[in-house]
Amino acid sequence: MRWSDEGIVLAARRHGESALLVHLLTREHGRHAGLVRGGQRPKARGAWQIGNILAVTWNARLAEHLGLLQGEPIAGYAARFIADRLRLACLAAAAAVAEATLPEREAHPRAHAGLAALLAALARDAGWAADYVRWELDLLAELGFGLDLARCAATGTTEDLVYVSPRSGQAVSATAGARYRDRLLAFPPFLHAAESNAEPSLQDVLDGLALTGFFLERRVLVPQNRKLPPARSRFVDALGRFAIESAGAVKPIGVA
Repeated sequence: MRWSDEGIVLAARRHGESALLVHLLTREHGRHAGLVRGGQRPKARGAWQIGNILAVTWNARLAEHLGLLQGEPIAGYAARFIADRLRLACLAAAAAVAEATLPEREAHPRAHAGLAALLAALARDAGWAADYVRWELDLLAELGFGLDLARCAATGTTEDLVYVSPRSGQAVSATAGARYRDRLLAFPPFLHAAESNAEPSLQDVLDGLALTGFFLERRVLVPQNRKLPPARSRFVDALGRFAIESAGAVKPIGVA
């Protein structure tokens, strides 16, 4: 068995004295693992950093085997913002969420394309925080748990949508949700289809993370007796601390 593809590194862990066990999100073969012989050597290790994109070849005697990976770098990202703790935390969160939620060896090209676009936004240092939330929202849809945010679940209106029902995943208008607002999730404006170009505040982004995190955990991970990965929690905590440190700022770095 042998195939070649484009892969984004989600994780690279030591295996034995010199090898790496690498997990990739590939375009055509989904989330896939493989062994990189000599991957712990300094020159090789740099190629297999989280977030790097490589042209990879996987081969094994049988399809169910772990297999060996070889790769040639296409683009490296983490090194571009090594001193930026927020962007590094975002990168780590995205990789961890992809590894935790996507089924192994099942193609999800939309998730791959979305993660590649997020990496490009991180490299530009523009819009990446909002793009991360959108990527998780798209990931829910890719996994078959998309939210219905186009109109109010109670009235059918497309106006003044400010909540999301934690039970149904549908939008709720301010009027319809007034009596139940303490039980509903916030629906940040930048996730509205009609306001996709809106410039979100940091609180909007945090509300978006609370929304996508709730449904990722409830619908994807809890049925597998799992929780959201710690890397994502650290990212949310880092953004929260940044919000406190920059109180009063309308557009923090990376939001718009």
